[in-house]
Amino acid sequence: MAGARTSPDPVDGDDAPPPARSAPEHRSPQTSDAVPDAARRDAVFQVRGVTKVYRMGEVRVEALRGVDLALYAGELAVLLGPSGSGKSTLLNILGGLDTPTAGQVRYAGRDLAAASDRELTRYRRRHVGFVFQFYNLIPSLTARENVAVVTEIARDPMPPAEALDLVGLGARLDHFPAQLSGGEQQRVAIARAVAKRPDVLLCDEPTGALDSATGIVVLEVLERVNRELGTTTAVITHNAGIAQMADRVIVLADGRIAEVRRNAIRVAPRELSW
Repeated sequence: MAGARTSPDPVDGDDAPPPARSAPEHRSPQTSDAVPDAARRDAVFQVRGVTKVYRMGEVRVEALRGVDLALYAGELAVLLGPSGSGKSTLLNILGGLDTPTAGQVRYAGRDLAAASDRELTRYRRRHVGFVFQFYNLIPSLTARENVAVVTEIARDPMPPAEALDLVGLGARLDHFPAQLSGGEQQRVAIARAVAKRPDVLLCDEPTGALDSATGIVVLEVLERVNRELGTTTAVITHNAGIAQMADRVIVLADGRIAEVRRNAIRVAPRELSW
């Protein structure tokens, strides 16, 4: 092992020791309630005072206006709110795809807001899986090959066939996207995201392009990944019915956290009321 760095990377240094988990800080009223009992041990994300301002010519758009939030190890959280409430902006900041205008975003005790582009790239590659509304599969590659695009650059990946079996597509390994339904394509996208064994799975409207029956199948896959792999999972949606499957529901409105509530019982996707 190389010698210790005098200034280790703030996100994930190649030869720095694994970051110690920070004890949760005192939470504002936005986040004081509804912390799942099973997840009290570790705050994976601690967001403090985060703002995000976009400028479109002379127009100033405040996408986030002082967000305080914690996400905990192994929990399934739903970020709920209408279009324009700041959900996707917050998810992109958590995933290292965007940076805040002000505030702290701590992942396992390290501040993503202070990370360089290179460090954020390494963070995304090693720690985060993304699932978007649109599947972003490569049409000329089979399901197995689409997953292998990620596993070939991951540190400790699942075999593509194992990841596809996890999402119920073990019999569709060699089918191309055009030979798969929309729900099956989304499940390939989930397999691709989880195949690198991420610590965090961030899902942006994963059922937005699907009918309710197909969407339930996709939600069952996400619930299984969360339950069996222990992956901290955040799902953003405008569909209030989906919130019933979460440990916690985080409601956003006008760039702020309007409410955080805990579900006493997680409802199975098959039992959701859409």
